[in-house]
Amino acid sequence: MKFKLFGDTDRTKELLLLLVIGGLFALSTALSNTFVNIYLWKQSGELRDIALYNLSIVCIQPVAFFIAGKLTKKIDRVIVLRIGVTVLSLFYLSVLFLGDQASERLLVLGGLLGAGSGFYWLAFNVLNFEVTEPDTRDSFNGYLGVLTSLSGMIGPMTSGFLISQLDKFTGYRIIFTVSLFLFFTAVVTSFFLKRQKAEGKFYVWKILKSRTGNKNWARILYAHFFQGFREGTFIFLIIIWVYIISDSEFALGTFGLVQSAVSFIGYFIVSRYMNKDRRKKSIFVGGLILFLSPFLFLLNVTFPLLMFYGVVISIAYPLLLVPYVSLTYDVIGRCDNAGPMRVEYIVVRELFLNAGRIISIVILLITIQFFNGDYSIPLLLPILGAGHFVIYFCVRSIRFSTLQKSEIVSNYSQNNTDREDGSRV
Repeated sequence: MKFKLFGDTDRTKELLLLLVIGGLFALSTALSNTFVNIYLWKQSGELRDIALYNLSIVCIQPVAFFIAGKLTKKIDRVIVLRIGVTVLSLFYLSVLFLGDQASERLLVLGGLLGAGSGFYWLAFNVLNFEVTEPDTRDSFNGYLGVLTSLSGMIGPMTSGFLISQLDKFTGYRIIFTVSLFLFFTAVVTSFFLKRQKAEGKFYVWKILKSRTGNKNWARILYAHFFQGFREGTFIFLIIIWVYIISDSEFALGTFGLVQSAVSFIGYFIVSRYMNKDRRKKSIFVGGLILFLSPFLFLLNVTFPLLMFYGVVISIAYPLLLVPYVSLTYDVIGRCDNAGPMRVEYIVVRELFLNAGRIISIVILLITIQFFNGDYSIPLLLPILGAGHFVIYFCVRSIRFSTLQKSEIVSNYSQNNTDREDGSRV
C-alpha cells in the first residue's frame, strides 16, 4: 500500500523512516539547542565567548564530515548516522556533567557538537540523496520542513516554560535529558533502515577540483558558501538578542513558537505547490525577503520588532529552502559518478557551507573586538544577511539538458545494482 505523501513510489518505507529520524532529531535540537547558547551565555555573559563556541562548532564540523565520509566508504552510512547521534548524546552528557562550569569548556563542547553534527548530517544527507528522486524531493524536503517547524513549535515553548518555572538550572538539565532520550530513539529507528555501504575509494579532492569543469556544480557550491555566510552569525546572535531584550526564557520560547508556527504553514504550502518550474522564482523571493529583513535592526530593537522579524523570515525560509535543497540534490545527481561518489559530493558541499559560516563568525569577532558592538552589529547584519539573496544569482544559470536527465540513471545506478527496487535519484 502506497503512502500518498510521496505518491506511487517503492521507496515509501525508507522515506518515512528517514522522516521519522529527521523529526526526532529536529525535536531534540529544538528542545535544547536554542537554550544551550542561553545556558552558556548566562554563565559567561560575553558575546565573544558565545561566538567562539559557535566558531569551534563550524570549524570542527567540516573535519567531521571529511572523516565521516571516509568511514561511510568503508562501513555504512547508517552506522555513521548512529555514531553522530552518539557523539551528540555525549555533548549533552558533558553539559549536564559540567553544570555551572560549562562556560569554561566552550571550545571542547563546541568541538563535540560540531563532530556529532558532522557525522549525523553527512549520513542524513547521503540517505536523503539515495532514497529521494527528482519527483519526490520537493515533497520530502517540504514535509521534513513541516516536522522541523512542528518541533520548533513544541520544543522552545516547552523548554522555556520548564526553565522559567524551575529553580536555577534544573529546567535546563531536564530538557537536556529529554534530548538524550530522543537521540536514543533516533538510533533505534535507524536499525530499520536498509544498510548499504558506498563502494570504492574516497575521492574528495577529485570532486573538489571537478567544479572547474562542471558549471552547475561550481554554482551550487558558491551558493552554499553564501548560505553559510548568513547562517554562521544569525544562527545564534538573534537568539541571544531576544533573550537579552526580554530577559526571559519563556519569552524566547514564545519567539520560537510563533516563528515555527509560521514556518509550519509555509513549509506545508510550499511542499504542496512547489514544482521545478517555480523553483528559481521561489528562491529569488525567499532570498530577497531574507536580505531585507536585517535592515529592521537599524531601528530601535524591541521584543515586538524581533517577533515581527521572526515572522518575516519564517515566511521566507520555506520559499528559499524547499526548492534550493531539491535543486542541490538534482545538481549532484547529474554530476559524473554521482552514484559511487555521492558521499564525496556531500562532503565538498559542506566544506563550502562551513567555510561561509567560519568567515561570518570571524567577521563578527573582529567587529566586536575593534568596534562598539551596540552600533556596529546592527550595521553588520544587513551585510551578512545578503548571503541568502546571493544564492539566487549563483543558481539562476543552472540548466539541465534532456541528455543529462537520462544520464542520471546511469550515473547513479552503475554502482547500485544491488537495490531490489532499481530506483534512481
